[in-house]
Amino acid sequence: MIVTDEKWGNIPLLHIVEEEFETPDMPVMIFLHGFTSAKEHNLHYAYQMAKKGLRVLMPDAHLHGSREEDLDEVQLSLRFWEIVLTSLEEVGVLKEELAARGLSADKIGLGGTSMGGITTLGCLTVYEWIDAAAVMMGAPNFVQLAKAQMAQFERGGFKLPITDDERRNLLDTLARFDLTKHRASLAKRPVFFWHGRNDTVVPYEPTFNFFNAVKEDYADQPGHFEFMSDEMAGHAVSRPGMLRAAEWMAYHLKERP
Repeated sequence: MIVTDEKWGNIPLLHIVEEEFETPDMPVMIFLHGFTSAKEHNLHYAYQMAKKGLRVLMPDAHLHGSREEDLDEVQLSLRFWEIVLTSLEEVGVLKEELAARGLSADKIGLGGTSMGGITTLGCLTVYEWIDAAAVMMGAPNFVQLAKAQMAQFERGGFKLPITDDERRNLLDTLARFDLTKHRASLAKRPVFFWHGRNDTVVPYEPTFNFFNAVKEDYADQPGHFEFMSDEMAGHAVSRPGMLRAAEWMAYHLKERP
């Protein structure tokens, strides 16, 4: 297995591939890390997926990993949606870079943990070329989540450094990528969810409720929409969840007819 540290455009990433499977058109999995994490922290996902014949790209998000700046966690939290929106754009850049590098992937998947899962769900509203997705502890309800984050800051006595107009503009922008408002964008593409019931960082219920509201759309596509709950877990993906995500992506990107 080859792991290389590369830069595609201005995006630093790890490029992981199992030599025996490598071809220019092999399926690609783009995997996005969580808030305050970095590309190398999810290499166990890449290992499992590469072993199954996927080319795996793991970028560092804006202000994270090798792109980090001298910001504390509060300062970084205030820029959470800037980071997500930048990643939304950069997923498109990675798609273009694949073609520029002669890697004409037969299929392309997207997934991630926490902030990466949130970004994945946003990407499904705008990128029709995503063939399958794996969402670990993500949330589709961008507007509701942003409002809850703002309220949490304000309840703590913190004055957000944005004007009322800037707040409205942010929420309007997030509404464009809010899958609860654009569920038809899923277009019955395969999506796997994993979430712990005791998650206090990205609440379980909104994502589970979204899944239940949408699963009827997949009635004629059995095996394309799955939610794996962990009754005991908090904000940390279990090993069974990680393995199931890798299996899901390999099946839908490589094995499914």
